[in-house]
Amino acid sequence: MHRIILLIGVFLIGFFQNSQAQDLKIIPDTVLINGDTLLMLGDSILIKEPKKEIFWKTGGNYNLNIQQVTLSNWAAGGASTFALNTGISLFANYKKESKVWDTQLNVNLGFNRQGERDFKTRKTNDNFVFISNYGRQLSEKLYLTTQIDARTQLLSGYKYTRPAGSESEIRTKISDLLSPGYIQSSTGLNYRKTYENKSKLSIIGSPFTGRFTIVMDDSLSRAGAFGVIPGENVRAEAGVSLAAGVTDFVLMENVTWKADLNLFSNYERLGNMVVNFNSAIRMKVNKYISTRIETILIYDEKVLITQNDGSRKQAVQLQNLINFGISLDL
Repeated sequence: MHRIILLIGVFLIGFFQNSQAQDLKIIPDTVLINGDTLLMLGDSILIKEPKKEIFWKTGGNYNLNIQQVTLSNWAAGGASTFALNTGISLFANYKKESKVWDTQLNVNLGFNRQGERDFKTRKTNDNFVFISNYGRQLSEKLYLTTQIDARTQLLSGYKYTRPAGSESEIRTKISDLLSPGYIQSSTGLNYRKTYENKSKLSIIGSPFTGRFTIVMDDSLSRAGAFGVIPGENVRAEAGVSLAAGVTDFVLMENVTWKADLNLFSNYERLGNMVVNFNSAIRMKVNKYISTRIETILIYDEKVLITQNDGSRKQAVQLQNLINFGISLDL
């Protein structure tokens, strides 16, 4: 009788232990279930959630440079001046599976004020560049990409001249917001490569490109500025384009280079290029101070530049800035 009771007790204990084991789903010390890592430590279960994948990467840089010269009764001559140059660069990049979407915005403004002239405050720098491209991956480094490139300025631009025999300057308006404005839309193949030092190279070749030159200022439009038909506000062109860009290219320690090149050729004048080149070399002193060397080169055969003698002709537009001042990474 005692043996029967003992056997029944052993059976019941085994049954309950087996039931509890099935409910708890006893697992090895480490196992992966639905993306979560479960660790068995004695009677405790620790759940370690997987690292969340980040699809967006954002950032940027802000810089501010100020120069002031004050003279009073200065025997060597000269003039008091104040100069300010500021700029912001922002980016937002998205990558998920085979899709990529890169967007960047660059805005620069600069002014110079000199007391002993008719128009004391003058603009020295004014650029607005917005570039966004969306792509689908075809192979490891090749993407099918659509890109939007928009460029303009924020404030009115003037040319200052002093007629012969006159003591006064004349100010003539030659540009303004969206006068000109350039919008370029292209679809093509994009070669992308990221190096070990995190610098990036992108080259986009597009046989299908639309380029629009916008002149919203009525006086400039009536004059046929920037190649538009006199009285019209938009000049549309179709052609081919090549866009290349390099980001965070390390020239040496604490010295990086960022540049973009855009070439466009109209089908009607195939071979005649519109050139836009932007380059910025940043030499970082510390977290808050850096030196920037910025260069902008533009050539458009439809844009005639007024010379000092009053004549107008095709010419390469070149701007070069060397700034030393505050720089903040965003």
